[in-house]
Amino acid sequence: MSRRPLADQFFDAAQDLLRRVRDEEGEAIARAGGLVADTVTAGGRVFAYGAGHSALPAQDVVYRAGGLAVVNLLAVPGTVGVDVSPATLGSALERVGGLARATLDTSPARAGDLLFVISLSGRNVLPVEMASHARARGISVVGVTSVGYAERTTSRDPSGTFLKDHCDVVLDNKIAPGDTELTHPGVAAPFGPASTVVTAALMQAVMATAAGELADRGQEPPMLRSGNIDGGIEWNREVCERHADQVLWQRG
Repeated sequence: MSRRPLADQFFDAAQDLLRRVRDEEGEAIARAGGLVADTVTAGGRVFAYGAGHSALPAQDVVYRAGGLAVVNLLAVPGTVGVDVSPATLGSALERVGGLARATLDTSPARAGDLLFVISLSGRNVLPVEMASHARARGISVVGVTSVGYAERTTSRDPSGTFLKDHCDVVLDNKIAPGDTELTHPGVAAPFGPASTVVTAALMQAVMATAAGELADRGQEPPMLRSGNIDGGIEWNREVCERHADQVLWQRG
């Protein structure tokens, strides 16, 4: 019996997850998009944070063509992707208390702003502390996580809580614990992680919702255009000048 190509299996698994998120998270996506629109309207700033591979969906909505100009990356040094050596240091830092608090307290984030905290498991100290301390400071929090992890694992935070317990809105990416979609008789461990694909799509769906919400309110959404099309750089310069207090990534 012939086996379906693993590439086809992966695409099918990712598509199934995307359909689930679309069908089951529509209300939460609308609420998150509304929070973005509310924040932009009030002159607040929007931040996105993630550690390790969860940093990728955060970076995907910052300073990009077709995106909202007012989304800024909130980075904890040493945890943004796998750019530290050894790479395992980044994972270790996610379990250190006080880092999130120090990052927020020295950042430009302030009451009235909005923070997306992206963490697949939502169990480590860093995302839990980031969300809880942000809310204590009057910052709204949208958590992007897998609720399944909270149901089938234990928290590493001293409080015993998960990211989902400290959010104004929770977006569930439906990823199963372990983040693997494929198996093969000749491969000892499951493989084919889909969390980045699904979570990035979820974030983009929220930003698209926010843009439409702003337009429906009669406001021009501060969208960026590609710098590789004619007039794109000039367009972006004007947008950023109009929203200078909200576009923090352009500062040195």
